[in-house]
Amino acid sequence: MPKLNDTYPLYLNNKPEQPNTDLAVTDKYTGEVAFRVAQADPEIIDKAIAGAVHATEPMARLASYERKAVLEHCVDRFRERFDELAYALCVEAGKPIGDSEGEVTRLIDTFVIAAEESTRMYGEVMPLDISERAKGYQSIWKRYPVGPCSFISPFNFPLNLAAHKIAPAIAVGCPFVMKPASKTPLGALIIGEILAETDLPEGAFSILPASRDGADLFTEDERLKMLSFTGSPAVGWALKARSGKKKVVLELGGNAAVVVDRDADLEDALERIVFGAFYQSGQSCIGVQRILIHEDIYDRFRDMLVEKTRTLKSGDPKDRDTFIGPMISEGEAQRLKGWIDEAVAEGATLLCGGGCEGNMLEATLLEGVDKHAKAINEEAFGPLAILQPFATMDEALDEVNRSEFGLQAGIFTRDLFAMFDAWDRLHVGGVVINDVPSYRVDNMPYGGVKDSGLGREGIRFAMEDMTEIRNLVIRRR
Repeated sequence: MPKLNDTYPLYLNNKPEQPNTDLAVTDKYTGEVAFRVAQADPEIIDKAIAGAVHATEPMARLASYERKAVLEHCVDRFRERFDELAYALCVEAGKPIGDSEGEVTRLIDTFVIAAEESTRMYGEVMPLDISERAKGYQSIWKRYPVGPCSFISPFNFPLNLAAHKIAPAIAVGCPFVMKPASKTPLGALIIGEILAETDLPEGAFSILPASRDGADLFTEDERLKMLSFTGSPAVGWALKARSGKKKVVLELGGNAAVVVDRDADLEDALERIVFGAFYQSGQSCIGVQRILIHEDIYDRFRDMLVEKTRTLKSGDPKDRDTFIGPMISEGEAQRLKGWIDEAVAEGATLLCGGGCEGNMLEATLLEGVDKHAKAINEEAFGPLAILQPFATMDEALDEVNRSEFGLQAGIFTRDLFAMFDAWDRLHVGGVVINDVPSYRVDNMPYGGVKDSGLGREGIRFAMEDMTEIRNLVIRRR
């Protein structure tokens, strides 16, 4: 296994700084301190924002090929440091090593896409002579970077979800300040280390682990022109309320549903649904939480799910045979354990799992959960899935829409009409056919509606959010 350093600096205006080692980051499986990281105070954050303001014009003036070269340098270095990045992720997030390697692959994909898109900031020539009064007028518009951006990234995908903010910012020429999650800051800091090897203008980036109490400037400072936040709905909407006039993009949570119609390939659906529900211990905003199964196949598919779930190996995420690793903290495991116990006390049936030791929670399946229970209505964000029968596709779609969330949904069906009906009727940001809602490719538009967020990620779509249209009107005499 690669060896990690004992301490890591923060990155202030492109440069490493080690003002302290105040942030202790634990190995999520052993609970021991794995390394220490510098933590930013309000003075450092203020300097970073001032640096981003100073870098606004130099970043905007970078040529497309210069932005592309920075992103391609990152791709090369990520490939060279692949094993180190995966191991760091496995330690700090408790993510099984196979899943960690998968996330590094997605990190590379995300920067590759951004490098390609950095040369495609197209505009449009528009005729304006739509009436006699506009005869002789013509419009040309193109996109310009919005300016300094603030990014707040979560603990569950500390590499790739940071990348989905950093890479498009570089692609369009926006300087940024980033606050990575305090439980998993190392991935973003390694990205910062690699960015520091490039010739980006001073102040182009700062990556600053910070306490929540000390991070108000990331949200409220008027010098910042955009806030992009990924995390819990409660925190995200509260930040939006405090963000003032800046543009806000929120990628929040969900309790994603998958629908299994009577004509589905059950063996295929089984493999994908078990993966979608329990990969990285269910700690994904698009993890499968609700499994809606047609009543004609309910008993058979329920038994298949229980049998398969019981075979999943829990343990040390550094072991390649491990599928279920630790949750991010013992407190989070106990919270979800409480929801499971509460649901059972109110009449639900525990089909498998339910045990909890420290931050290791067993893969759990429930059925017969009361429709008012937290376990079915709120975001579990852990290894829990709930089975529900349905009689008609109309009933299933209504049940999916009953949620206050709307990130993605999955439908296993061979019925073309059911597919298009689901696409039209589901109040979600994305519908995935014959796969789980947990599926994402890094160039697609990704985001939610209702309590699940505002705006879209996916490199091209994030680039649009990080730019503004500037119009040129020409009068030809």
